Amino acid sequence: MTLIKSISGIRGTIGGKPGEGLSPLDLVKFAAAYATWAKENAGKEKITVVVGRDARISGEMVSSLVVSTLTGMGCNVVNIGLATTPTTEIAVTEEKADGGIILTASHNPKQWNALKLLNAAGEFLNADEGAKILKIAESEDFSFAEVDDLGKVIEKDYTNVHVQHVLNLDLVDVEAIKKANFSIAIDAVNSVGGVAMPALFEALEIDKVVEINCEPTGQFAHTPEPIPENLVETAEIIRENNVDVGFVVDPDVDRLVIINEDGSMFNEEYTLVAVADYVLSQTPGNTVSNLSSSRALRDITEKYGQSYSPGAVGEVNVVAKMRETNAVIGGEGNGGIIYPASHNGRDALVGAALFLTHLAKSGLKCSDLRKTYPDYFISKNKMELTPDIDVDAILIKMKEKYASEQVTDIDGVKVDFADSWVHLRKSNTEPIIRIYAEANTMEKADGLALQMIDEIRELTA
Repeated sequence: MTLIKSISGIRGTIGGKPGEGLSPLDLVKFAAAYATWAKENAGKEKITVVVGRDARISGEMVSSLVVSTLTGMGCNVVNIGLATTPTTEIAVTEEKADGGIILTASHNPKQWNALKLLNAAGEFLNADEGAKILKIAESEDFSFAEVDDLGKVIEKDYTNVHVQHVLNLDLVDVEAIKKANFSIAIDAVNSVGGVAMPALFEALEIDKVVEINCEPTGQFAHTPEPIPENLVETAEIIRENNVDVGFVVDPDVDRLVIINEDGSMFNEEYTLVAVADYVLSQTPGNTVSNLSSSRALRDITEKYGQSYSPGAVGEVNVVAKMRETNAVIGGEGNGGIIYPASHNGRDALVGAALFLTHLAKSGLKCSDLRKTYPDYFISKNKMELTPDIDVDAILIKMKEKYASEQVTDIDGVKVDFADSWVHLRKSNTEPIIRIYAEANTMEKADGLALQMIDEIRELTA
């Protein structure tokens, strides 16, 4: 059993003893701590919280406990049921709520679930806010409401609101998409994307939609993280069905992966690159991605004479950097699109609609559109260390060693070379250094990563 408490919420495997797995007692304690923080943050006792969930097997049980705890704390709840992460974020602002809780463990396997916590802007909490909630939960410094002060629950479905929100975006050209007469496929890995994505494509009047794993049963048909090794069968189905483009989402639909018409991978790093290319062609402005994302976004941004900035890993950090730089598009290289004209959260529905507009206006096949972007390859590795090793000291030494290069240390150490980069980050939960390297060939990227691993070994010998 696993229970991980972090500033962004609590996640773990269902079952087990309290404090060891994500047990009902842990769910109640953490929901009560969040309610306590949200009341203090809002400066009032009677607050409203939106709750949405993905289609995990444990989702209904977890939702019942969380909603009941919130009402027991005196909070009114807008329960939107099966809803994507971006749908829940939008619902918070639409309802003028004081916060929100998304019940999803994102791309983790089916035995996992989690509480992801939102503020009144429908955005993830920052480090200080998350730390306060952890402290409240640890000390159990919360008090439940008396009978006359219990909260009330109303139930709403926000999927169609979200879809209409996407269609209303200025850069989503519904007529261009209709005129292109696309046939598409969608793999929703048996979660809530099987509800939301087909609803979007129906609203875009796309006649041929091949639905793959779209029954929201929570019994994931394949490992739910949308990376190439988990999508071999999906890619074959897409190729065999002669569609123009295939989309894959993760269980909470904040990541979008594209598969070309021939079954080849567009590459998850290039979802953001392609969408940014279209947005920048229509709306000049700056871009942001996290430090571990492809350099291709910087190249595309500079092509339009605009500025690219890196942010620390984590959606809340990317959003903060986007605000700081007034970015018009940003996100993460895992297929996460953040489009501020919509809202400040990763959104696969927004990403799909913008990409389809881009594809329609380009007049190209999906695979040919991919060829218009520079080729980079990322090697992702990790190095396990013994608990007694000072990881921070290692990172400082690596920074000093490469001081003559362009070094960024806002999140570990990233070294930018002329034609490649390497990013070294420590894990917050175990003695591990993550080593990401990118170059213009996979061989060079792997070689750079291995070089860094050897140098770290020398420092720990």
